[in-house]
Amino acid sequence: MLGVLSLSVLAGMSVWFAQSAVAPELQLRWGWSATQVGWLTSAVQVGFVAGTLLAAILNLADILPSRRYFALSALLAAGANLLLVVLPGWEAALVTRFLTGFFLAGVYPPAMKMAATWFVSARGLAIGTVVGALTVGKAIPYLVHALGGADPGLVVGSTSVAAVGAALLILVAYRDGPNPFERRPFRWALAREVFRIREWRLVTAGYCGHMLELYSYWTWLAAYLAASQVVGEPSLLAFVAIALGGAGCIWGGAVADRIGRERLVNRAMAVSGGCALLVGFVFQIPWLLVGVAMIWGVAVIMDSAQFSALVTERVPSYAVGTALTLQTSLGFAVTVATVQLVPTLAEAFGWRWSFAILALGPALGIAAIRRLGRGTGMAQTPETSGGSAIPDR
Repeated sequence: MLGVLSLSVLAGMSVWFAQSAVAPELQLRWGWSATQVGWLTSAVQVGFVAGTLLAAILNLADILPSRRYFALSALLAAGANLLLVVLPGWEAALVTRFLTGFFLAGVYPPAMKMAATWFVSARGLAIGTVVGALTVGKAIPYLVHALGGADPGLVVGSTSVAAVGAALLILVAYRDGPNPFERRPFRWALAREVFRIREWRLVTAGYCGHMLELYSYWTWLAAYLAASQVVGEPSLLAFVAIALGGAGCIWGGAVADRIGRERLVNRAMAVSGGCALLVGFVFQIPWLLVGVAMIWGVAVIMDSAQFSALVTERVPSYAVGTALTLQTSLGFAVTVATVQLVPTLAEAFGWRWSFAILALGPALGIAAIRRLGRGTGMAQTPETSGGSAIPDR
């Protein structure tokens, strides 16, 4: 079931960066500026935030059957993604990217909840595997672009086909595990109740710091490498760096189950924040720049799943879906600003130091998680937490 879920997430989330992978071609074809192209990426983020916020308010992840919710959302995202090469003009492209993100809100958060129904003691590894699949899925457009040429239609069309396949696979082959979360009728107040849980707020603050860095790195890495005139195809190098994060998620999940989630996320954020500062110093040393980019690609995402795992263990069972959805909504809201900030800094001061600002995210994230550890008195592991949700407070 974990394999089925991971493959479905990989294929379904491949539409996310379809536009980013062909950004240079879209700029040449339509005469768009780097800022306009950046807004197309931000539109996906804004759409995802809107979709997850609406889903949290309506309790969708806690009241709808996850399998059907996932499948319908993946189908709608595939259709919206395909419209990018069908409808002309920047305004139309902006709308299609917004809708793509909006519908993906029904793919990612439910998938983490679905994985958690199959695992308790190894939940960090399981959710890490799902997020690893998501990471590779988001890198797929860069691979198609590097191997299949610069045709936007090929990249966008292939990712839409993959999302349709994800919907069919989840419908045919997936079922929930032996540890289902409690389901209750819709309540307007559920999202507010989640906000009142101190542990959820601190975990989400850490997640927001992590997200401040993550999507700017993913979105602009290929452009950064191209600006450095690094040896090799920037899109292919970006694919490798992002895809390595998939392995990092799995490894990070296994380590977190052993040493505690708080320790793992703090160490990962320390490494990724260091890389954000270091790349500027090695900007003109190609082999060192590629090496730092690869290490960053692993560290920047290996902690992501553990923020979700912490939520599944620290909120009431009946609110897990809403808590995860609300957490991702806030995290992706943060990305909207930083995805736009990096190219703005690059246009003003050059690409070399444009990534340094991203180190602020891990610094803030570490501060929040350290407070979480002090509040509980110890790092939580499946053995200390029981692998189950804590009572409401």
